[in-house]
Amino acid sequence: MLYAIIAVDRPNSLPDRQRARPAHLERLRALLDEGRLVLAGPHPAIDSPEPGEAGFSGSLIVAEFADLGAAETWTAADPYREAGVYQDVRVKPFKQVFP
Repeated sequence: MLYAIIAVDRPNSLPDRQRARPAHLERLRALLDEGRLVLAGPHPAIDSPEPGEAGFSGSLIVAEFADLGAAETWTAADPYREAGVYQDVRVKPFKQVFP
């Protein structure tokens, strides 16, 4: 089943996000290589695809996992969580309708 991982960054987390980004992307690439990643990306803190020093307000990942527990376990080990980038993370079942 698909799960949406919805994360909210803590204020002023951009330096920590930048440090943890290579490891975070590596885990996402693994999901992609396994054919389990639907989409992933950050929410810019301002209305711009390149927010610069404004940074990001959070992230969204939609991926396939065996069950909610597996999605939560994967999320708990995210480098952004370990680096303290996120102040809140929710994992919810997701039903894709389009495309």
